Amino acid sequence: MKKFSVLIAHYNNFEYFKDCYQSLLKQTFQDFEVVIVDDCSTDNSFENIALLTKNDSRVKLFKNETNSGVGYTKRKCIDMSSGEICGFVDPDDALVENAIETSLKTHTVNNVVTYSSFLLCDKNLQPQRTFAHSRAIKNGDKIFFNIFLEANHFLTFKRSAYNKTSGINLELTSAVDQDLYLKLYETGNFTFIKEPLYLYRLHANGISQDLSKKIKLNKNWQKVILDTLERRKIDKLYGKNIKEIPSLPEFLKTKQNNIIAKLLRKFS
Repeated sequence: MKKFSVLIAHYNNFEYFKDCYQSLLKQTFQDFEVVIVDDCSTDNSFENIALLTKNDSRVKLFKNETNSGVGYTKRKCIDMSSGEICGFVDPDDALVENAIETSLKTHTVNNVVTYSSFLLCDKNLQPQRTFAHSRAIKNGDKIFFNIFLEANHFLTFKRSAYNKTSGINLELTSAVDQDLYLKLYETGNFTFIKEPLYLYRLHANGISQDLSKKIKLNKNWQKVILDTLERRKIDKLYGKNIKEIPSLPEFLKTKQNNIIAKLLRKFS
């Protein structure tokens, strides 16, 4: 069993994946496996990835039988991996050279997850700025929903903690990571790494630039929060019945964006 598994759910992203793979080759800690699941790419990506990584025994490459969506693909990544600790990397993003080493050193018996701040980059993966909302969160808060994405990339988790959850939702087509983070949050403590360990690429095909993907994301985000409320047996938020709230993400953003919360995000 490897100590660490890098998990990559891939679809039609080979040109960007080359940068991602190069960042793995440059890691200061090298005893890891790379599990790649291709969701039936239509641009020869699978064949190109196989060729690129053919001499790397750490790479385990799989392909779905049919195009099955990101939830199914990410769950399969975990199922096909063996690491004690895992971390997802999107194929169009990359890691800084000490990302895995730093994450592993931060894992202790007292936490189940580590996550870091991360850099927003242009389409050429050149850093532009640090994501503004990354910060240390309070553990054990029943009404924490990661609504401002405070806990995000680069997030690594213990397999033992994942096994305590229902796992990744196969049906989600977006907000998959957030669903997983909230489930993991319910199993133990998160530890924040202030140092940026992840390079997040902004480009024309990303969710943040695609209106149709944004609409789907909002619907899935609503479902993720509803499922979380059900698991936590919460039927009211800030004195209001859940059924009376049409958009939970917007409601929570308003309620959790008071002056104190803003100051915490700004100065943490």
